[in-house]
Amino acid sequence: MRHVAFALALLLSGTANAETLKLLTEEYPPYNFSKNGVISGAAVEQAEQMMKALGTPYSLKILPWARALSLTENQPWTCLFTTGHDDDRDKRFKWVEPLLIDRMVMVRKTGSGVNPANAEEAKRFTVGTQRDDFSANYLQKNAFPKVDLAADMETTAKKLLSGRIDLMMTSEKTFETMRDQGAALESALVLEGKLYGFACNLDLPDSIVTAMQAQLDKLIADGTQDRIFIKYGLRPNR
Repeated sequence: MRHVAFALALLLSGTANAETLKLLTEEYPPYNFSKNGVISGAAVEQAEQMMKALGTPYSLKILPWARALSLTENQPWTCLFTTGHDDDRDKRFKWVEPLLIDRMVMVRKTGSGVNPANAEEAKRFTVGTQRDDFSANYLQKNAFPKVDLAADMETTAKKLLSGRIDLMMTSEKTFETMRDQGAALESALVLEGKLYGFACNLDLPDSIVTAMQAQLDKLIADGTQDRIFIKYGLRPNR
């Protein structure tokens, strides 16, 4: 681990005091969110601990998801999190993972009666999610005919609670947090599992990606990741 960090330090010292690694994220509590101008969350804390351990100059910014995804794909020295790793995105980025392991879930408004037995039955309903989110890719790949795309999860949740859509796709842990905070939501259908992590621009040097992965592995191995999850009311990764 020390060798990786040392190699990274040498690399950075030779690049005019180092470029700043731009870390982009979205409003997606409890993993990434802003409050009173401060960005925090279960994934943000992991990112900050990793960067501080490496001594890597970095910036952190919250943007709408579709814009952040486009910037990451087109700007060197940029990583996006917390990003679902699927087949569509696999070759478009370099990956550092897992910031979390979770399952996708379709959520309904409590008492709505929307109760699909499987994904095929769910196609009868209008399903909401965010533009360019991994769940949007899932819905497109599986030919869902009625998809409502919004800029962020908060907008999608409002549409669900107001009856403008029938189902919302999100991660199971996010749903559990929203429910525990009093949102009138319940699980309608649990889908496949997913790894989430940093999706980094393909031009980011492999040495930095390797160093980031080593630090994330350390957070997982020493129990720090689980402790962060518990702090935010999340169950640890399974």
